[in-house]
Amino acid sequence: MLGPGTRAPEFSLPDQNGNICRLSDLLGKKVILYFYSKDMTSGCSKQACGFAERYPQFTEAGAVILGVSKDSVESHKKFEQKYGLPFTLLSDPDKTVLQAYDVWKPVKVSGKETMKTIRTTYLIDESGIITKAFGNVKAADNPQDMLKELTNGI
Repeated sequence: MLGPGTRAPEFSLPDQNGNICRLSDLLGKKVILYFYSKDMTSGCSKQACGFAERYPQFTEAGAVILGVSKDSVESHKKFEQKYGLPFTLLSDPDKTVLQAYDVWKPVKVSGKETMKTIRTTYLIDESGIITKAFGNVKAADNPQDMLKELTNGI
């Protein structure tokens, strides 16, 4: 996981509509960048819906929400439509950004090592610097926790 004070690595990824999103285009705004495992799964759906439910408070605080997983653009579109998600979902099938943000990690599952996205959320300030980093976050609690962090000032 990258630590506070680190410049957030630049990226250029397609969103759920196929449009390219670049972190550098968001300079001047606070960014909540969260990494999750898979669209349509229980925990990831709870997390996304939590961000959606609080979306007006996040935008009022001047923050942009970006969710990133290795799922396809098409999968993200279905996820967005099913839950009415009002924020951007980014597709990273090559895991380039997952690796750049140090969230693609080996884990043991049933005694066997496999690679997995570790649920992680970063708060990035207006100049592109990571101000807070949270690893192994609880899906259901993460949106409320991030709103508290954001409104307490980053």
